[in-house]
Amino acid sequence: MNTTDKGRNTHMILNKGNLAWPSTLKPAPAYPELDQDLSCDVLIIGGGMGGALLAHKLSGTNLQVVLLEKGRIAEGSSSANTGLLQSFNDKSLTSIIHTFGEQAGITFYQMCRDAMSKLKEAASGLKLEPEFISRSSLYYASSEEDVPYLKEEYETLRRHGFATTYWNQADIASRFPFSKPAALYTTGDAEVNPFRFVHALVKYAVDHGIRVHENSPVIHLEYGEDGVVCYTRTGRIFARKVVHAGGYETQEEKPDRNALLQTTYAIVTSPVPDFTGWHERCLIWETARPYLYMRTTPDNRIVAGGLDEHPVDPEEREGRIRHKSEMLLNEIKALFPRYAGIQADYAWASLFGLTHDGLPMIGPHSRFPHSYFIEAYGGNGTVYCMIAADLLSDVLCGKTRPELDIFSLERTSKPSPNAQVPGS
Repeated sequence: MNTTDKGRNTHMILNKGNLAWPSTLKPAPAYPELDQDLSCDVLIIGGGMGGALLAHKLSGTNLQVVLLEKGRIAEGSSSANTGLLQSFNDKSLTSIIHTFGEQAGITFYQMCRDAMSKLKEAASGLKLEPEFISRSSLYYASSEEDVPYLKEEYETLRRHGFATTYWNQADIASRFPFSKPAALYTTGDAEVNPFRFVHALVKYAVDHGIRVHENSPVIHLEYGEDGVVCYTRTGRIFARKVVHAGGYETQEEKPDRNALLQTTYAIVTSPVPDFTGWHERCLIWETARPYLYMRTTPDNRIVAGGLDEHPVDPEEREGRIRHKSEMLLNEIKALFPRYAGIQADYAWASLFGLTHDGLPMIGPHSRFPHSYFIEAYGGNGTVYCMIAADLLSDVLCGKTRPELDIFSLERTSKPSPNAQVPGS
């Protein structure tokens, strides 16, 4: 019998600062601590975006499902998520094709596009309002040097059936108070309040028969022939299958060579009078790496983030928030001078996970029997969580999803020398 308890009693500090989203849902729904022994078909460990979307998806099946959260639902990385949902990715389609081949690249981008539709469908059926609003995205060239890359990506996307519009400098200047050399403008994206979204998904799952227990950290797992026994402080669960949805904290238990942790920063501003000059209140991001990104909120605030850097210890991370907040405010004001008087009402720093090859990690691992992992690392994490929920819900119901090979936790694909294109 295999066992594991490494990392189970440690606590990775994910966020520092003043988070915006928890203040939008008070009081948040609460769930009891596990205080008994249970058995189930599927145990989900983690009450963030990945666990919530999978629980929501499995609530439509006949499986007995339990979700364990070591603290409170959505209090980890989900509470620091800035809520930009996009079908295109940090790693361009051109670059993914260079790295993994044409078919894998096209399949991945198709899955991201489909995931956007499924997120919208999921949000529309929730009783607790998740503030999910359809938006377009502006992806602008940060410099003249990035224009050839943007043109190539436009041609690649169009050639493979992904709709987007190429804008030149005049096109941008006619719609915004700033000018950039070029941009791609894409419809079908969205913004969401991630804290409310996770809580709404979990509430839906509970209302449809799934058990949820908060304040129930896993301290030990035993892997047997027929399933996994999970031990908490006050109870045990025997599960036929386990899904690890612990987000970035998974790296404490099972470090992945493909994973990279960074520190990222974000702010939510004071309310602005209106968004005149902000075309369709679209999501905004850029080709520079690390990149700046922005969105609006239903109560007329601006969310901005970026300035990613190598991870720093929590205290140092907290000490940098003020300086990074000023930098983000200045970036907003540079694009939108009419917001010269805004301030940062909320500002925070968080750990943020990436992969070296640009794709998330989803699926089984040879060292962990009867188990699956959701490691939706990257700037499009919520979309990746939807992909994971879709794939794993099918697998847990006995279906075969060969697409999981693309996201294998033990993949060995490495970028080739000619794959280092801008924006990768």
